[in-house]
Order: sequence, then C-alpha cells, then structure tokens
Amino acid sequence: MAIGVQVTFDASDPQKLAEFWVLALDYVPDPPPPGFISWGAFATAHGMPRDQWRAAVIDPEGRGPRLLFLPVPEGKTAKNRMHLDVHASAGAPDPVLRRAAVAEHVERLVAAGATRLREVEEEFGYCVVMQDPEGNEFCVT
Repeated sequence: MAIGVQVTFDASDPQKLAEFWVLALDYVPDPPPPGFISWGAFATAHGMPRDQWRAAVIDPEGRGPRLLFLPVPEGKTAKNRMHLDVHASAGAPDPVLRRAAVAEHVERLVAAGATRLREVEEEFGYCVVMQDPEGNEFCVT
C-alpha cells in the first residue's frame, strides 16, 4: 500500500486560498473534529491565536490528497519548485473536447481570482499555466 501525502501551502490568507482550491479541484472544506462546530471553535478551545488559524480542504471521494493552508507573514518570492496539475479535461474523448473543458475551467478559476499566464503546446499535450490568488503556479490540463 502506498504512503499517503498531504500538500501544504504557505498562505497570507489560508481561508481565502482554501476556498479557491475548493473551486479549482471540486474539493470540500475539511470538516472540524467531532465535538466542534468549526475549525475556529477548535482553534479557540486550544488557545490558538487567530493569526495562526489554518484551513484545509479534502477530496469528498477520498482519492486525492488533503490540502493544508498555513499562515505565514511573508509573501511568495520565487517560482514554485513543485506545482499541481489540475486535470479538468480528464475523460474527455477527443482533443477538441479536452481543450473546451480546459478553457471552461480556466475561465472559472480566473473569475475566482487566478491569473492565466500562458498556454503550453507540447508533444506531450496541452495545458494552461496559471497562478492561484497568492501567486502559486499550477497547470490546467
């Protein structure tokens, strides 16, 4: 059995960035622990200062990794050394339908605060390189 993985992002606004990735991946917010109505209630009960509150999102089907968003005081300063590929066209039967699925998802993400950087056409396929609202690069394929 494979070892599980969580993807962690540094964030200026963890909650806002988590909301973006819910939309980008069709994820849902990670539910709070039993006995708590929210993660804020959990953090308060454990004496965590508000500026240290985190956010997390999960795949509702349990297949993809959990994404965790941690608050940091500094902004992003360089290109990512790792990025996510968002497979918006997965399952589309032909190239025209795959491009249409990518274009539709890209527009949704731009409306949610992402930035479209460029299109990449390679022998391995087509993608749109983007940045999330805090400048983290990712690709939509």
